[in-house]
Amino acid sequence: MTPRVSIVVPAYNNADFIGETIESILAQTYRDFELVIADHASTDATLDVVSTFSDPRIRVEHTDAGGGAKRNWDRVSRLATGDYLKLVCGDDLISPTLIEEQLAAFERHPSAVLVASQRALVDAAGKTIIGTRGLGTLSGLVAGRDAARAAVLAGSNIFGEPGCVLMRRDVLERIGWWDNDHPFLIDQATFTEVALQGDVVALRKSLASFRVNAGQWSVRLAREQAAQAAGFHHKLRRDYPDLLSRNDVRIGNARALLTSFLRRAVYVLLRRRITHRPSTQA
Repeated sequence: MTPRVSIVVPAYNNADFIGETIESILAQTYRDFELVIADHASTDATLDVVSTFSDPRIRVEHTDAGGGAKRNWDRVSRLATGDYLKLVCGDDLISPTLIEEQLAAFERHPSAVLVASQRALVDAAGKTIIGTRGLGTLSGLVAGRDAARAAVLAGSNIFGEPGCVLMRRDVLERIGWWDNDHPFLIDQATFTEVALQGDVVALRKSLASFRVNAGQWSVRLAREQAAQAAGFHHKLRRDYPDLLSRNDVRIGNARALLTSFLRRAVYVLLRRRITHRPSTQA
């Protein structure tokens, strides 16, 4: 029988972490799901790690190189067969009760098209950097239009990384799959478009973990992310003229710029913490 939920993992060079990701998925208290992993021509041992798992719910597929994140995110999402879809990046983690709690939210609120939880930020070793983050002021059942506007005004992805979100697969298909017009915002842009098709449920509880990469996050990248956020805000206002005012867009653009540089500061501090961590070797 077709599972009710599809959890999809677009893997690419995640050998160091994908084992933990899969373990966190298989540990779900809700059991009626399929796990579809699509490897995007990894050059490390990602597939070797994946092959160590033999759970019958796992299906492994392959995506040819090229096309960026959208190619593999679209492919693995199209392969999903469940009514509800959750994309989990190959280095992130989800809490054991996440699917159960998000499905319960859908059952309480039939008008919902997307359910999002808060999440923790962790480092490469899984140590918590920030325990609870996300959703802004959203709580409980929220009209999708209000959630979309709140995200713009916050200047950030208040829905969270993909692992925080469970959405109706048919709605994702209806909007044309993942929106990569502004690559830094592929998740936020997609969740916003899904939200605009119905209502959103915000679970104010940390039920996932996003792994922060301590690699280079330059001033140039911070400015590029902010520029893409501004481009997205302007596009959203053009597509939905009654959703956002010019002032909403100005506020969102300013906060997006601030958020990008705050993110860079977190990454710089994280690199310093790792660099100055005492050695455990004798």
